[in-house]
Amino acid sequence: MKNFLKNIASAFLAGLAGAALWTSVDFNKQEADYPTNEKFSTAPTQFISQTSATNSGLSSDLPTSFVEASEKSTGSVVFIKNFSGTDPRRYSMFDYFFGTGPSQQVSSGSGVIISEDGFIITNNHVIDRAEILEVVHQKRTYQARLVGTDKNTDIAVLKIEAENLPAIHQGSSRDLKIGEWVLAVGNPFNLTSTVTAGIVSAKERQINILGGDFPLESFIQTDAPINPGNSGGALVNIKGELVGINTAILSRTGSYTGYGFAVPVDIAMKVANDLIQYGEVQKAIPGIEAVEITPELAEEMKIKSLDGVIVTHVIRSGAAEQAGIQRNDVITRLGDQPVKGMGSFEEALSYYYPGDELAVTFLRNGAPKTTTLLLQNLEGGTGVLKREYYSSRLLGAKLEAVNTIEKDKLGITHGIKITGLTRGYLRDLGLRDGFVITRINEKDALDPEAVGKFLEEFSGRLLLEGVAPNGQPFMQSYSVK
Repeated sequence: MKNFLKNIASAFLAGLAGAALWTSVDFNKQEADYPTNEKFSTAPTQFISQTSATNSGLSSDLPTSFVEASEKSTGSVVFIKNFSGTDPRRYSMFDYFFGTGPSQQVSSGSGVIISEDGFIITNNHVIDRAEILEVVHQKRTYQARLVGTDKNTDIAVLKIEAENLPAIHQGSSRDLKIGEWVLAVGNPFNLTSTVTAGIVSAKERQINILGGDFPLESFIQTDAPINPGNSGGALVNIKGELVGINTAILSRTGSYTGYGFAVPVDIAMKVANDLIQYGEVQKAIPGIEAVEITPELAEEMKIKSLDGVIVTHVIRSGAAEQAGIQRNDVITRLGDQPVKGMGSFEEALSYYYPGDELAVTFLRNGAPKTTTLLLQNLEGGTGVLKREYYSSRLLGAKLEAVNTIEKDKLGITHGIKITGLTRGYLRDLGLRDGFVITRINEKDALDPEAVGKFLEEFSGRLLLEGVAPNGQPFMQSYSVK
């Protein structure tokens, strides 16, 4: 019996010794795969800084943390509150009767201070339908005035009455490289002054989320975590310079699941400056419609490269027609900017103004050609454009004259477009955002103010003719008391 117990004990001790030896060898092997002075660093920038000496492609002066970038940028990011649903003038007695009258709604987002005297850039969807806007900065609350918006880029500008504010330093989105470290600064879930880090995952990304008549999508894609409330906040580089305005996330849950998207700062600031100076974005129109080159289109048209865009329509009397560009031409370069797809095509155009001349390189039947565009504004001219609206609370909408591009698209010579539709007379008539009224009681609709005042005061038999946003003509008769 003693011998039996002795044998079991010996076997047990031998097993422990063998396991210890195997474990020691395995861990030694793992450590041998990593430099002994680096191991498992918890700060990714620190790891890069330590290994940069052995990687000639990396700069040796990268920071060991994001502290400096955070300190430079967080003071320039504000918290925005959007109060809506409280204006009794937007509701009728029937809304109160059925219990759908005013009830305050509050949404929030972020914004970035771009001037010491109180101009703030944010997203259009952050301030959409706002009746009251408040900006919170360093525990102080300011009433904000809406300077202007642009649905095409989802950019808006606010103004608060303050001085000596910490305006953010502007970087360059055009110089931004894929793989660079960036920080997202904002107020997700009402958690103010939150900073997250990631890299630039892609540029010139199109995700088809923007509204407007001429949506401009050339997003910076990043894996820096962006959540609800980050919209309108800053995307900054490792120097703390603004390189983008955080705008959207790719998610099925409404929260961050991997990728966020930001409007490049070079586009955002051009839009903001136009809104501040002119009240309207001075969009340069080339006079064409174009599409991305797909493998199927390339094969059909016998195009060798997938870089560039294909001209699908040339606007009558537009810049492209005057420069000799034709349908099925393949545009490969605008100025000194190579055109890889619709993202780079739209981004390159966004930096120009009506009246600017722009060199264009294109292919026609495989042969390279060049020409020069004299870029136009939305009315077909080359000067500064200040679009005029007639805004009516009674009608519950803004009315504006249809621009040249829309006339060509809809096949009409004139018309008054309905925008910003809310509760009111026009909605009660069954009209919607984007409807164009061409004739009222068999008379041409030419001037927004004249049309607005006529509809506000008219009673009797009303006949409206026009075009729906999808191009479908409509004619409707009403009895108005």
